[in-house]
Amino acid sequence: MIEITDHGRVRTVTLMRPEAKNAMNTAMWDGLAGALAEAEESPGVAVVVITGSKDSFSAGQDVIEMGRMAMGERVEGIHGFAGVCRILIDFPKPLILAVNGMGVGFGATILGLADLVFMSSTARLKCPFTMLGVAPELASSGSFPRLIGRQNASWVLLSSEWISAAECLEMGLAFKVCEPDELMATAMSHAEVLASKPISSLMASKRTIVEPIRAALHEAHDRENGEFAVLMGSPANIEAMTAFAEKRPPNFDAVD
Repeated sequence: MIEITDHGRVRTVTLMRPEAKNAMNTAMWDGLAGALAEAEESPGVAVVVITGSKDSFSAGQDVIEMGRMAMGERVEGIHGFAGVCRILIDFPKPLILAVNGMGVGFGATILGLADLVFMSSTARLKCPFTMLGVAPELASSGSFPRLIGRQNASWVLLSSEWISAAECLEMGLAFKVCEPDELMATAMSHAEVLASKPISSLMASKRTIVEPIRAALHEAHDRENGEFAVLMGSPANIEAMTAFAEKRPPNFDAVD
């Protein structure tokens, strides 16, 4: 479900679950965590690029698995979502995203933890947390306000509305927007510029950028987990999951 390819000192990690629009289940979380940990330890990897397969970047948390968990089912994994979040916050090498299509939930919030983001002009993002009756994730409540300002972050995280690639560029969530057939070439050309530099210097430079906010990102992640735990399985969350299964809009009037 995770494909790893190397081109020189650039490692590309591709989310490979196209039949589910690259939605992240337990196996995907563990695969991504393992790929990032391996890249961190590899002396021949200077830069990591994450992208999606086919026409999607990532549809976020697998909603079917999330519904089972909301009903109390225990799903075993090695790293899980929380482990991926910690790894991303602490990842010491340059991390580039090539957002090739739809990004929902994790597929949107990961932008706040990347060093450079390239988006296809046809890509769009959604943070559907309020629509699901839950709270933000992946330290986005800390990263987004710092990156794009409080009002933009509030709209993105509270509205559950789609955000276009052009809007992401204007806000500062994306570094560059490219035509779909130019996305990977553009992302890779920038990755190769970085990869031509000493890895020790890249890591030291990234450390000076991230270190002042690293503790705050971990704290945001912990706060989000606390809020998420309270809301998971709540009447609003159950209504959202039921509405999804029944293919209808949720009605929160009677559950708040």
